[in-house]
Amino acid sequence: MAYPRRLLTSGEEVVREFRPHWRLLVIPVFWALLGVAIVVVTWRSVPDNATFDWAVTVVVVIASLRLVFYPLIAWWFTSYVLTNERLIRRSGILSRAGLEMPLENINDVRFSQSIFERVLRSGDVLVESAGEKGQSRFSDIPQPEDFHSLIYKVREIRSRDLAGGDGAYATDGMSKLERLGQLLKEGLISQEDYDSKKQALLDEI
Repeated sequence: MAYPRRLLTSGEEVVREFRPHWRLLVIPVFWALLGVAIVVVTWRSVPDNATFDWAVTVVVVIASLRLVFYPLIAWWFTSYVLTNERLIRRSGILSRAGLEMPLENINDVRFSQSIFERVLRSGDVLVESAGEKGQSRFSDIPQPEDFHSLIYKVREIRSRDLAGGDGAYATDGMSKLERLGQLLKEGLISQEDYDSKKQALLDEI
């Protein structure tokens, strides 16, 4: 489901928008095929007992509502949106839930993939912000490594824009956090050094 453009602020543009990885559809499709097979076999093997055949069909349809249709619709109505100002997650069918994270509040971005996920090019992205939300996990992301890199690039552009437009945003602490993250990304400091120094900087801000 596309992110409503009316919710964008003035000058805000969508950089990337996508749904969770298609692998989440594999299990619902499997249950759908199994349900069809059960119904077909039942009607063919017990042709003289319509009551039994219809009872099995009704059970399969009811089970499909939970095992097939709900996961498919939930996947369709879940979206991840990266704009030039914020990172957004929206989900829900009848009741909606959303998470919005300003790019300038993002301190750290990590991604993780299992061997199976690497084969399918999916994974999770963990975003750490300076606000009350702390860490937020964006699960089942298509090509998480590319999205991880894209967040860094867009955040860097956002930081430069804010620093050029209003010096109040260009705090010394945020600049140090950005430089620290860059050092870790380039392999110049260890993860342990990064975590300890980052916490010290956050305590100062």
